[in-house]
Amino acid sequence: MLTTLMISGCSMVYELIISAVSSYLVGNSTLQYSITIGLYMCALGIGSFLSKFIRKDLFNWFANVEIGIGIVGGLSSLTLFFANLHLESYEIVMYLEIIIIGTLAGLEIPLLTRIIEEDRKDLRVTISSIFSFDYIGGLIGSIAFPMILLPHLGYFATASLVGSLNLLAAVLIIFRYRSRLRYERLYRFVSVLLLLGMMCGMLFAENTGNMIENGLYRDTVILSKQTEYQKIVMTRHKDDMRLYLDGNCQFSSMDEYRYHEALVHVPMAYAENQENILILGGGDGLAARELLKYSDTKITLVDLDSQMTELCSEHPQISELNEGSMDNERVKVVNMDAYEYLENCTEQYDVIIVDLPDPNNESLSKLYTNVFYRLCKQRLAENGVLNVQSTSPYYAVNAFWCINHTIKSEFKDVVPYHLQVPAFGDWGFNMAGNEPLEQRHELPENTNYLAQENISSLFMFGKDEITEQVSINQLTKPVLIQYYNEAVRNWE
Repeated sequence: MLTTLMISGCSMVYELIISAVSSYLVGNSTLQYSITIGLYMCALGIGSFLSKFIRKDLFNWFANVEIGIGIVGGLSSLTLFFANLHLESYEIVMYLEIIIIGTLAGLEIPLLTRIIEEDRKDLRVTISSIFSFDYIGGLIGSIAFPMILLPHLGYFATASLVGSLNLLAAVLIIFRYRSRLRYERLYRFVSVLLLLGMMCGMLFAENTGNMIENGLYRDTVILSKQTEYQKIVMTRHKDDMRLYLDGNCQFSSMDEYRYHEALVHVPMAYAENQENILILGGGDGLAARELLKYSDTKITLVDLDSQMTELCSEHPQISELNEGSMDNERVKVVNMDAYEYLENCTEQYDVIIVDLPDPNNESLSKLYTNVFYRLCKQRLAENGVLNVQSTSPYYAVNAFWCINHTIKSEFKDVVPYHLQVPAFGDWGFNMAGNEPLEQRHELPENTNYLAQENISSLFMFGKDEITEQVSINQLTKPVLIQYYNEAVRNWE
């Protein structure tokens, strides 16, 4: 029963690892989880079907299955990262892993049932016991992975740990029932050796992760941190420092001022008042740095990940870049989901700046829906301005104009604009108001790119950057993530 509990939880964790790594590397988490679940369930059926051909040496077969799952599952995340780096057919490796693990897992329960039945001679008790512990183990694995294993261990150490548990299950069976195994000395030697090897893999997981990340990122990785919500990576090449969230570049220190000046100073120039400002996202503190150039501004920064805001407050290179904005007395940091914050907030803001990552997964896509912008509208003061970073109107034209049309469904006036940011390319924003938008203030003088003379050029779009053939992004019909993933695939 203990073995049943362990192996069920392990199998669940393997599938979650494969889904999460594939979402991280390839994107489109709905597709990755759907394929993983579907293939895994199919492979379970294949394994159960194949079990009928096993007529003897049940303990040997069970030990073989556990050793096989322990090796394939324990190396699953490492194999996927290597496939992404060095092979063109990443999906084939992913599918093979799912099918192998699923088929072996499909063999486990029938073999265990027959093993226990030989001792108990009571099929009713055997079936109920096996499946009870199997389902409980699945629940434990599905809870442990997102809440404990991934945040504290990361992908490589988690896979190695769970692989060690599968190999431990094999060791328990081999030593406890050695009288029933053929070649039991060989099995004992091999299983213990593999278990020790997998445990060493867990101990050296951090070094392995550093090696893989240096291959994934162009520049030298100087920081890598897995939080409860995302993977934070910082790289450096000469004077260029870059920050990545889940593999997506958030800024380059060489040109981030272009992005953040356009994000902040354009809506500030169009807002009637400039006192009370809300930033949704922006945990790097760079948007807050630009807002602090206004003497009377009070800023509330809402970012879900406390480890992200702490890092950008305490890390010397980032705090130097954001000029200590996260510790400024005029900046209030709230670690909370942006959607939830707007639902519970009663304050009115003169300007709301939405500086969230691109909508490359379902949880982020929710923050680009008509309902989310409706909540923003409720929190805007009269003549207030909303500004939303809206990805690239050139590389992701459908996604950009989907955001534009979605905001238009809630606001009277929406003005799109864009500029060149060398690290990103052509990058766009959508500014909205409850009343017709017009410039009310001069731009600040202490900017590096934006000036009164060039602001009008930001509102001009080429023919290849405009489309009307898009739908509104709704909570019940999230089309934006499809537009975005299509753009990613096209440019890859």
